[in-house]
Amino acid sequence: MLLTHLLGVYRQWRRYNDSLRELNRLGDRELADIGITRGDIPRVAWESSEH
Repeated sequence: MLLTHLLGVYRQWRRYNDSLRELNRLGDRELADIGITRGDIPRVAWESSEH
């Protein structure tokens, strides 16, 4: 049970970091095109990791 939980947390953390890295690679114009600002990146990355 604990191992399953830890594995889930690890997977979510990996998805968060992958999203964070990908969004940070975009320029400000590209971010504006998808409707987010640089300050929104952590929130958007976290929300995407929860799915």
